[in-house]
Formats: sequence, structure tokens, C-alpha cells
Amino acid sequence: MKRAFVTGITGQDGSYLTEFLLSKDYEVHGIIRRASTFNTGRIDHIYVDPHEPNARLFLHYGDLSDSEQTSNILYNIKPDEVYHLAAQSHVKVSFNMPEYTGNVTGLGTVRLLESIRRSGNETKFYQASSSEMFGRTASPQNEESAFSPTSPYAVAKVYAYWMAKNYRLGYGLFACNGILFNHESPRRGEIFVTRKITMAIASIIAKKQQYLYLGNLEPKRDWGFAPEYVEVMWKILQQETADDYVVGTGEQHSVREFVDQAFSYVGLKWDQYVRTDPKYFRPTETEDLVADSRKIKKTIGWAPKIRFSELVKIMVDADLRRAGLATIGEGDEFLRKQFPNRWWKTD
Repeated sequence: MKRAFVTGITGQDGSYLTEFLLSKDYEVHGIIRRASTFNTGRIDHIYVDPHEPNARLFLHYGDLSDSEQTSNILYNIKPDEVYHLAAQSHVKVSFNMPEYTGNVTGLGTVRLLESIRRSGNETKFYQASSSEMFGRTASPQNEESAFSPTSPYAVAKVYAYWMAKNYRLGYGLFACNGILFNHESPRRGEIFVTRKITMAIASIIAKKQQYLYLGNLEPKRDWGFAPEYVEVMWKILQQETADDYVVGTGEQHSVREFVDQAFSYVGLKWDQYVRTDPKYFRPTETEDLVADSRKIKKTIGWAPKIRFSELVKIMVDADLRRAGLATIGEGDEFLRKQFPNRWWKTD
């Protein structure tokens, strides 16, 4: 039985990845920070008491800012694969907490790589790189595009990217970068713009909220479906040779388009409910991101099933259901058709 270690296991990607790995008969270990309350809502449905004989998911207290803890965990579990997904990943927050973002998102990666190097184990390492690293580089962006980061988060991710690549070239580690463009789902964090939009729609319909306040509506992004992207992470580490890959849909849509499609789906006119708040604007903005994923399509044979319009419907349906409201149902139906035997729990 293969053993995997997942940082960021309680996040959107970490929870989906854990479900996927369990479906592949992995033993999965994850790191969580010690707190007075648990933040395990996304994985509670798959968690089994570790004392049970069939338990294959184990959680360990730790923090990426503590190299000794990280080393001890890796030394004790000796994973075959490490998926490094944890980060201070909110771009706007990174401007308010640049030092913390650099420490966790950048140096946290080095602590993991150095622990693997010192262990001497043949552990494969996946680094969750980000399309934000491209910043103002002309689109479409691929593996050969230059980085031009426009936020502390993106700068930290560029550092982590190059450290993973240097450990591969310098020490022979099987270290890969997955440069993933925006990927969303019903499990997306509530402070991210896509969930903020779909949750607001449910609240507006339920008459619990009158307006939705957003920042800049013009940035364009390449939005995909998170469960498909975590499968790519796994496939990248199953290749014979370590390499770096850009992953995206190749479609580009603005935040304004997301708002328009989401509100139109429930029969509302978005301009009657959306207001602009300058506090949500970033000091510098990445305006134009879209993936050129020809390499991963050719090498691994991956192509997305979920496109922008279906993604919006899936997320709106999920938040309507969470609010106890009737769903429109088109998103749910599309999921059933495209993934009749899906390995993740319906959100």
C-alpha cells in the first residue's frame, strides 16, 4: 500500500486529493495546525477513528513554519509521495501579511524539500505552483513563459517553484511543479471571489442579504473544476520522469462574466445586487491569465471535462442546497452525466 503525505489537507484541494488517494487504496497522512477548534469540515465525512483496523487516514499536528516538526513527521511516516498544497493562498491577504506569506508559502516548501533530501528516502514531491506567478506576462502562459509576479503570494510561489526545481536538478529529487490555473468547486473557501458570489446569491434569494460587495470585476482568469485538477496532481507523480506542467482549461473569463452567469442562472440581474467596494482592490493586479496546456495533454493525456458555464452552475446549485433552497439542477445533472462513478462526495 502506497503512503502519501498531504499538506493543506483540510483545504479544498487537500480534501479532494485525500478522497482521490483513498479511492486508489493509499494510506494518507495530513498535517493540521493545533487550535482550540477543529477545521476539518471538508474531510470529516471520510475520517475514520485511527484505532479502527480499516483506518487509512491519519492526521498529525504540525506547522510549516517549524522545520523540526516537519522533519519528524516525514521521518516517522516515510511517505512514497508528498503533495505540498498548504500555503497562505489568498492574494489580497498576502499584501496585508507579506512576511507570514513568505515564511509559510515560500520557506515552508524549502523545509519540506530539505527534510526529504536528508531522509534519503525515494519520496516523490509535488509542489502546488500557481498561475499567479505569471502576473503580467502576456497570455496564454505555458511552461516556457516568464514569471512576473504581482503580489507577495505570487512572489513566494515563484521562490517555492524554483526551489523545487533546484532540488530536482541539484540533488536528484523527484520534485515536480504543477502550475495550476484557478480551480473552483463547492468546497472553495468562503473568502474567495467565486464562493463569495455563489453564497451571496443563495443569501439574497433567502432574503438574508441585500447586496454583494466586490472589488475589481475586470481581471480575467482560466477557471476549472478542482476535483479534475487533483487527479492531475496524482498523474504528474506517476510519470517516469519528474517535470513541470501548466494545467488549465484554455478558456478565459472575467470576474464580471462569472457574476453575470451566476446571477442569470437563478433569474436575477446582477447589477441590481452587486456593489463595488474599493477596500477589495489590490495594490497591484494580475489582469490576464489563460493556460496553454498542450504539454500536459500530450504527455499525460489530460483534458478538462468541466468548462466555465457548467462550473458556475455546479457551484450555485451547491450553495442553494446548503441554504435549504431548491436548486436549479442543471449543474447537478451535468455532474451526474460527466462523472457517473465519481470518487468524491457530492457537496
